[in-house]
Amino acid sequence: MNNSTLIDTHIHERTFSPDSDLALEDIVSKAIEMGLGGICITDHESNGLMETARACSKSSGFPIIVGAEILTHEGDLIVFGVDRLPPEIMHAQEMIDLILKAGGVTISAHPFRQNNRSMGNFIKQVKKLSGLEAFNGSTAPHNNLYAYALSAELAIPAFGASDAHEIEAVGKYATVFPGRIRDEADFIEAVKAGNTRPAVYTKTGYEPIDIYDQLHKGETLQ
Repeated sequence: MNNSTLIDTHIHERTFSPDSDLALEDIVSKAIEMGLGGICITDHESNGLMETARACSKSSGFPIIVGAEILTHEGDLIVFGVDRLPPEIMHAQEMIDLILKAGGVTISAHPFRQNNRSMGNFIKQVKKLSGLEAFNGSTAPHNNLYAYALSAELAIPAFGASDAHEIEAVGKYATVFPGRIRDEADFIEAVKAGNTRPAVYTKTGYEPIDIYDQLHKGETLQ
């Protein structure tokens, strides 16, 4: 995966996500140890860590992008590119349109997790979604495969993310972006370009997940 950047695009930090045990400094240390090239902090209904993250990123030289995991009437969306989040719950399409108008991007979080916060097949009804989490580290494997299949069916870019709330989960899945991602602007531009691939952490490092490419080549899946 030369000339690319690996980013865990969905992590919760404890300051604004009470269900997380993770401090930002520990997330960054773990991410660097695992070979990631950046992280995204996406707390529940909050991007309040933005200024702290920017200062940490500047001092460490490690890209930290702050978005938010927002519950819509149809399920969770990860949003990037806005400073102020809507104060009231919205429909998914309204949220997507709002974020796009502001120059940002939206990703469906854990589309088939069975927790009443997932968009599932409603994704087929929305327009201009930037991507979906095909592989989410806090979601059952078969539900991740449903999401991966839907991304292929609808030609929506697939992402990998840990959805980590504890240190052991950081980096379980990540997203491969072509080129170098240095900051939020690079990240949003790369998401809009749509050339992402999910990757999984293994004993030998990160491996991209290309199930459909392997099937087309007649390879055996392990």
